[in-house]
Amino acid sequence: MKLKSLLASASAALLTACGSVDVDRYAAEQPALDLPVFFNGTIDAWGLFQKRNGEVARRFHVEIQASWAGPDLGTLDERFTYSDGEKQRRVWTLKRQPDGSWRGSADDVMGVATGHVAGNALHWTYVLKLPVDGKEYEVNFDDWMWQMDDHSMMNRSTMSKFGVDLGEVTLFFRKRAGTSPS
Repeated sequence: MKLKSLLASASAALLTACGSVDVDRYAAEQPALDLPVFFNGTIDAWGLFQKRNGEVARRFHVEIQASWAGPDLGTLDERFTYSDGEKQRRVWTLKRQPDGSWRGSADDVMGVATGHVAGNALHWTYVLKLPVDGKEYEVNFDDWMWQMDDHSMMNRSTMSKFGVDLGEVTLFFRKRAGTSPS
């Protein structure tokens, strides 16, 4: 019986991997995402975490202060406020690589996040140290962002551990008035 379970899990994982979308699929989509232009100044984001059964478990607001030291090195200072009053902070350092890809680091990210931009899309993958009920779990994030217009972006992240889907995070980003458009 264990062998059947293992084979079923492996088959599901392979099917999921084969079905994943390549970011280059979005190469012709507009507006073209330029990270240093879109993520510059103050950006607000509203989001929620849904368990794998679809139940909304948490809602939050994020205020992002984004700045750049040239076109290839940026900082995103994210301040989260959850609907239950909890507050968190994550500070990302983003670096463009010679091949045009991006690397990101933050205190609660294991190793380095890797990202690729094509057209209006950014695809990030990383492992986040996620605090839950006094414990810390290392959770895989498959993170997609799509720029919708000069001032807004949608974000959908799938969270998993050991290949098991834990849920999804959905965010809507909006640049504040007075922040220059892309």
